[in-house]
Amino acid sequence: MSGTDFDDLVDFFDKMAQTKWLGAVHDQLKHLSGSWVDRVVLDIGCGTGRLLERGKGEATELIGIDLSPQMIEKSRLLLENAVARTKMLVGDAYKLPIAEKSVDVALSTCVMFLLPEPQRGIAEMIRVVKPNGTLVMLNPSPKMSPEMAATYADSFEMRGFERDSLLAWSNVSTKRHRYSNAELDHLLRELGTRHVHHTHVLDGLATITVALK
Repeated sequence: MSGTDFDDLVDFFDKMAQTKWLGAVHDQLKHLSGSWVDRVVLDIGCGTGRLLERGKGEATELIGIDLSPQMIEKSRLLLENAVARTKMLVGDAYKLPIAEKSVDVALSTCVMFLLPEPQRGIAEMIRVVKPNGTLVMLNPSPKMSPEMAATYADSFEMRGFERDSLLAWSNVSTKRHRYSNAELDHLLRELGTRHVHHTHVLDGLATITVALK
């Protein structure tokens, strides 16, 4: 898919980012990423900027990169009153339009697993992080499937868009990459990171992975 293919999905992704289930995951991911105070924070595949919005009063600079021009436009509007400097850029995860070793915290939620070659995107993510900087990803686990997502939704009595958006994510996940913790450990350490740590979310349907460069 090209960036413009995602333009028609802006409203869907913005609404999904505000669901209880994904909002709670974003809150946990931000906590696990450490303090954003006086930090330059990058979100690769930032969508409409809802995750970056959580740090608009803390970070020195918030950078969002997305393949979709309309996602970037929406994120600019959302963050226009942020205390931090903001830079919203159209760009490819394989070739980020920012300098090497220029960010303190790099985030990527629901993106790397979509790439045909996730290792290329992760390597590029590592490239732009400063030494001792932090990388954080959210990816579906091998447990994720439409059946398991439906079971999770039923157990929490999810209805309407809350349920539909989770099932939509599960459908995409089964067609792309789902890494085990061991596979992520091997890949990240092979690419030069350290202190890799995994936290299961959504009853193990997805994983937040944190690593240091």
